[in-house]
Amino acid sequence: MPSIDLTGKVAVVTGSGRGLGLAYAHALAAHGARVVVNDIDETVAEQAVKSIAEAGGTAVAEVVAVGTTEAADRLVNRAVEEFGRLDILVTNAGILRDRVLWKMTDDDFDAVVTTHLKGTFTCARAAAVRMREQGEGGTLVLVGSPAGQRGNFGQTNYAAAKAGIAAMARTWSMELARANITVNAIVPVAATAMTETIPAFAPYVEAMKDGEPLPAFLRKGEGFGTPEDCAALVPFLASDAARSITGQAIGIGGDKVALWSHPQEISTAYADGGWTPDGLAEAFPTSVGAELQTVGIPAPQFPEA
Repeated sequence: MPSIDLTGKVAVVTGSGRGLGLAYAHALAAHGARVVVNDIDETVAEQAVKSIAEAGGTAVAEVVAVGTTEAADRLVNRAVEEFGRLDILVTNAGILRDRVLWKMTDDDFDAVVTTHLKGTFTCARAAAVRMREQGEGGTLVLVGSPAGQRGNFGQTNYAAAKAGIAAMARTWSMELARANITVNAIVPVAATAMTETIPAFAPYVEAMKDGEPLPAFLRKGEGFGTPEDCAALVPFLASDAARSITGQAIGIGGDKVALWSHPQEISTAYADGGWTPDGLAEAFPTSVGAELQTVGIPAPQFPEA
């Protein structure tokens, strides 16, 4: 296997003060990249920079809430001003405002979509401009979610944003191919502040905090682990070993890595001259509707006691 060496590369990781983002920043720095850490809390951001430095890496902090063009420009400019270039962007920043549809407010929807979807767009656009100017290629890693792949109860805003991020990865992989810029969505599953409140996982997350390892059925069967378990995918995608990988949605968590399929037609039927409502009512149940697709993130499969 090739050695992953990112020496000389410069990365921006949004939302990297804690959790998954911090794990991505540490992993990039451990493989030689210099990192711009981003968070909305200055104390958290500076502590993240300190932890990377203590581990032997190089990082600086840029405190700003992603979403606007101005914030994206600040992040890219900080990378260029501090380190002279930008090679890697990881769009990890995110928030939650969970509500069922009939209780979700405009503010709940707009806040999540602005941070996740618009934040990914504005940061990726600014990074792409810089990378194309440099003329040496680059890597965009867009952070998705199982909720964006399958939907999730109470997460209209979050699921829609994450689904949009996967679609943008596919689109941008085509648009940026000639510039040798790869674009992939990753779909991490880990014990974070966003997942540790899920009742099914809560006892195991608490046990993990007390130093107990997660059981194999979670690490393998559910692909659920620590943020550090997800981090390896980011330096890999930023490396020369992954230059042929673009436009993909790749899941990782625990001991598991997986390739998600693209949406595609799975069954078809035809009617000469086109379909009528009555024709659909007659044919649908035994043709294209014979096996409808499931929705939602499957419930964890716990071993029998």
